[in-house]
Order: sequence, then C-alpha cells, then structure tokens
Amino acid sequence: MKRVVVLFTLLTLLSCARRETTAPAPAEPATAPPAAKPFRVGLLTPGSINDGGWNALAWEGVQRIKSELGAEISHQETKTPAEMTEGFRAFGRSGFDLAFGHGFEYQEAAKTAGEQYPNTIFVTTSGSTIAKNVAPMRFQIEEATYVLGVIAARESKTGKAGLVGGINVPSIASSFLAFKAGAHSVNPKFEVKEVYTGNFDDLGAAKLATQSLVKAGVDYVFHQANEAGRGVFQACAEEKIRCFGANADQSELAPDSIVASAVVDVPSAYVETAKIVREGRFKPEIQHFGMNQGTVSVVWNEKLKPTISAHTLAEVDRVIAGIKSGAVKPPAGF
Repeated sequence: MKRVVVLFTLLTLLSCARRETTAPAPAEPATAPPAAKPFRVGLLTPGSINDGGWNALAWEGVQRIKSELGAEISHQETKTPAEMTEGFRAFGRSGFDLAFGHGFEYQEAAKTAGEQYPNTIFVTTSGSTIAKNVAPMRFQIEEATYVLGVIAARESKTGKAGLVGGINVPSIASSFLAFKAGAHSVNPKFEVKEVYTGNFDDLGAAKLATQSLVKAGVDYVFHQANEAGRGVFQACAEEKIRCFGANADQSELAPDSIVASAVVDVPSAYVETAKIVREGRFKPEIQHFGMNQGTVSVVWNEKLKPTISAHTLAEVDRVIAGIKSGAVKPPAGF
C-alpha cells in the first residue's frame, strides 16, 4: 500500500512540474514609442506686437502656425543689431526648426546665426541675403503703396501729400518710392514730402512730424512707422486731414481719417513658409508675395469710401488690374 501512495505522489509532482514548465512566460510591459520632436518656431520683432500693424501681423502669423501646425512658438522683441544676433543664436542653441526675423534689418543677424546653427532655418521678412539655411520673404507692398499714391494725387485739394517713416531702411524707402510713382502717374507735378523720425516707437515724434507736414500744406499722409503710426493718426484726426494705413487694415484706429490701407497678409505667408520648412521643402531663395499671390491688397475704409469720387474708384480698379496683368509696374528700390 505504501508503494502505491509513493507512486501516486511522484506522478502528481511530475504532472505539476510539467504544467509549470510549459506555461507561457508573462508578457513584458509594452514600451511607448518615443515622442515625436515638436516643431519649434521663433519670432524676433523690432518693436511691440501690439502696434496694430507690422509687428502685430507677425505675431498673428506665429499664432496661426501654433494653431494650424501644432508648433511650439517663442517671441522676443529686439532693437539693436547685437540683440538681433543673440536672439537668433538663442533659437539656434535651443534647437528651433525655424526662426523669423521680422524686417529688413535682420539680414546680417540671420547670416551670422545661420553659419553657427545649420540645423535651424532663418527667414527674414524682407531683404536679399541668402545662405544655405537663410532666405528672405519679399512682400511686394509697393504694389499697394503705388495705388495709395494714385488716390492721394487724385483726391488731394492742396496738391501735396506726406510720408512719415520710422527708420530709413530700404524696404520702407522702397514703399515710399512706389507711393511717389503712383502720385506722379496722375500728376507729375504733385508734391510728396517725406520725414523719418529715426525710430518706430516714439508716437510723439511721429505726431510732430505729421503736424510739420500739415503746416507745409499736405492733406494726405501715409506712414511706415509701426507703433509710432498711431501718432500719425492722432495728428491727422486733430488736423482733420486724411491718411492711409500700413501693412494691416488700420481703419479702426482712425475711422474718420484713414481712407484706405496698404495691406499685407503676413500671417498666411508665415504659415506657408512654416509648412515648407516642416515638410523639408525649404530652398535658399527669395519668396515673393504680391497681389497675384493674394498677399498684398488695398483695403478701403467702408465708412469713407463713399466720399471718394467715382472717377478715382474706377482709376484704382484699373491700376490694380494693370498691376496684376503686368501692364503697370510699380518701382521697387531694392
């Protein structure tokens, strides 16, 4: 009997052992795939992003890149060449994929940083500097400022218009050149006076500059002064003369003074450029954005448009059609 019990016990132990050795090993916990590297975009502006114009458009552009492309974004305000270069370098050191320098004045900084950080694409929103990872976007605002010159020359009662600029850089001087050409296409003797304040932030200086132009007899004023443009509008409202908005539709800033604005759709151009970089399609070449790309336009202040003569409205339509067809060629100074 004892032999039977021992034999039964041995068989039971062997059976259990066999079951244990054939049981599948527990699965190892799954490891999550590595997180994709975020697309990172930086922006440098020469002034406040609350200027209601040039810099505000750039900020809107990177905000759209964030919402439409899921990018991480960062912004710095830089005023001196040293700050511009260090701003670009900071983006390069941090591994940003794309960095915008919003203006002609960022070219040298982009070139310097581009040599040190070849994995970052540096784009300036004006200029002509090109390197392996550096290129400009060229907004052909001259097409719109030419039209503003036509409006001023046709509607002016004094035969004089004024131009107020911040810093005299080629991109601003070029837009003024086109304004003059548009005015002179209507009347070769039409007088256009221009003043530069030397900065983009001093509203008081821009207001004084505008007042001096009014004393000289102008009754239409166009500015390229960024934040300081508000000073231009204040003077125009007080002096009861008319003016034009720059870069954005600025009608709401002076609804009783601003007749029309030379508008640049910077945000859409920023998004398009970011897509090109993210998809690996970047080429070191100038990107052109004008009326035929739907980027540049003249936008009327609907409140004041009814006060403009039918002949002027028809002439504006004719000139815009000519620009788009190539029959009318506004000059560019760079």
